[in-house]
Amino acid sequence: MEIGGRLKETREELGISLDTLQEKTKIQKRYLIAIENGDFHVLPGSFYARAFIKEYAIAVGLDPNELLDQYQDEIPSVETETTEPYTRMQRSRKRNEPRNTAVFSFIPTVIVVLLVIGIIFVAWTLYQKSADSDDPVDSEEPSSDSIIRNPGDTNENDDETGDGDEDTEEDSADEEDSDEESDDQENDETETEEHTWEVTEEGSGSRPESTLLFTSGTDDVEVTIETSEADTWLSVKDEENNVSIDQMLTTENSPLEIDASDTKRLYINIGNAATTTVSINGEEMEFPVDPKQYVVQTLWIDIEKAEE
Repeated sequence: MEIGGRLKETREELGISLDTLQEKTKIQKRYLIAIENGDFHVLPGSFYARAFIKEYAIAVGLDPNELLDQYQDEIPSVETETTEPYTRMQRSRKRNEPRNTAVFSFIPTVIVVLLVIGIIFVAWTLYQKSADSDDPVDSEEPSSDSIIRNPGDTNENDDETGDGDEDTEEDSADEEDSDEESDDQENDETETEEHTWEVTEEGSGSRPESTLLFTSGTDDVEVTIETSEADTWLSVKDEENNVSIDQMLTTENSPLEIDASDTKRLYINIGNAATTTVSINGEEMEFPVDPKQYVVQTLWIDIEKAEE
């Protein structure tokens, strides 16, 4: 007996209808019928075939791992689906490496120039302050044209002199505030972190597979995947299987966050791209192909660090 027939027989023995099973597993009824009939080509892909069979088996009380091992020859293999896009991704990455290296090699030069300008500005400001403080006090004796005042006028002169000193102190305080603001602006410019997305290969067909390049301005890389309205099947893997996710992403367990700091390539298979958002380090990705027209999409994402 084939795997689909065994699942159907167990379901009927338990008295579970297809509508009830659909509500329980969140898998469309037409996919459940395709599994029972062994029509795996109807499913969106090999990842979906294995995941849907697991959900079906759990719902009718069967051990999913034992079932998959027993009928592994009938179920489509994941490796056959991922080999060819992976090769295209490597070729695309090699084509883009020289251009990206030339662009990013220019960034350190800009930073150095900005630092030099900031240092010159601060030095000039300090020199001006030093020159102002070294001006000699006018100690010349009054000339014959000077007005001789009575002793009673001394207080008035003292008041006027005091006002002048206060103005000088206020000017000095304004200059110091200006220096601090300039330093803050320089620090902000040098600490700016830039993250960029680039489409290196746009997918085609009914299930488009696209390749993108994400350049991170930091060593930390955090991938966020969330669904806003409806549930979607999600599969995420990396080249060394440090990341391996096959699950139904719902509005309840969304968003899904993945630490990809040590990952250079990610494979993401999305079942409902129209309601799914993919972001890395807060920078949202724009789907290369219209997600409303092609809801099932596969993404290959190269991850590079700016300093590399």
